Amino acid sequence: MASMNPTPTYWQLFAAFFRIGATAFGGPAMSAHIRKDIVDERKWMDGRTFDAGLALCQVIPGAIVMQLAAYIGLKLRDVKGAVISFVAFGLPAFVIMLVLTILYARYRNVSEIEAILKSLRVMIIAIMANGAFSFGKRSFRSYRDVLIALIAGSLFLTKLHPALVVITAAFLGLALSEPDHTVYASTGKVARFRFFIALAVILFATLAVFYIFNTDYFNLATIMLRIDLFSFGGGLAAVPIMYHELVDLFQWFDKQTFFDGIILGQVTPGSIIIAATYEGYLHAGLMGSLIATICVFTPSFIILMAIVPFFDKLRKHPFFNKVINGILCSFTGLLVVVTYHFGIEIQWSVTKAIIVAAAFVALIYKIDVIWIILAGILISFLGLL
Repeated sequence: MASMNPTPTYWQLFAAFFRIGATAFGGPAMSAHIRKDIVDERKWMDGRTFDAGLALCQVIPGAIVMQLAAYIGLKLRDVKGAVISFVAFGLPAFVIMLVLTILYARYRNVSEIEAILKSLRVMIIAIMANGAFSFGKRSFRSYRDVLIALIAGSLFLTKLHPALVVITAAFLGLALSEPDHTVYASTGKVARFRFFIALAVILFATLAVFYIFNTDYFNLATIMLRIDLFSFGGGLAAVPIMYHELVDLFQWFDKQTFFDGIILGQVTPGSIIIAATYEGYLHAGLMGSLIATICVFTPSFIILMAIVPFFDKLRKHPFFNKVINGILCSFTGLLVVVTYHFGIEIQWSVTKAIIVAAAFVALIYKIDVIWIILAGILISFLGLL
């Protein structure tokens, strides 16, 4: 067994995760790159501990790679390390998304920019469809899992709130899913209860201030908190909930404007959940972007801090696994419905259908999503769409 290097300083931790966050294209696939950097090259953590953390991050809500960064910081330098790693990993994505959003708000009606967006709106169909396919491939083990996905998708079509769909899927998972007896390595027990309570108090106090002095900020904050709280399975799982909240329920954006935010989320490193920065800025300016970004990552971070000491016991419990399985299956149905909503906004042609099919196949064969985006930009310059 290879010997571990000394525990990194706070600055080394920040620098490492800032660099990783600036190049974190590919969403959940970035976990392999983080493992190579932290475990194989820097030798700050052993593989068993890393794998236990990855297992944890896959079954709690929120962006998997963001949570993984926080988990590594937690194991290396406790609570301060978790905060530093979490912020460092997400900071590049926030800055890049904010710049892209400002440019979008100013230049989206310029013909060349509109041509690029028109092309990327077609490519995003393939990306969303591949997301649904990947969820299904990972989650479906029997016809019962497919049934859960179908029920969830049908409920979402009725415009039932995704949170209620997820809760329904959890009960369906409990009733229908086969038990999973997989056992993961223990993540250990560390006393962090005071930090958990402090975060919760700060969160509720901030919401109270917003409610009293600015209900628009309050609504934005609570929307983003709900999005993160029910986004099991990674960043892509947030898209159906975002769509329902911002397009169907509050009607802050039309479908195309929301669609464009998802596109920008794909060309930005890190999780697609960073689209919250775009949505917050367009709705309430710079302050809105800060509120949306912080709130869309806060619940999952708090959950991570709270659950680490107890994860090993939870993961061994068959009821816990059934509930998580039901939730993950439901997101296949939800993503199919969102892909449908995006698809009906496209004026289809044979050329567009062929391009989407080719992009979908490329993603199936593990071509990085950034190349699909670049291909879409090239297609716009060639005038093929």
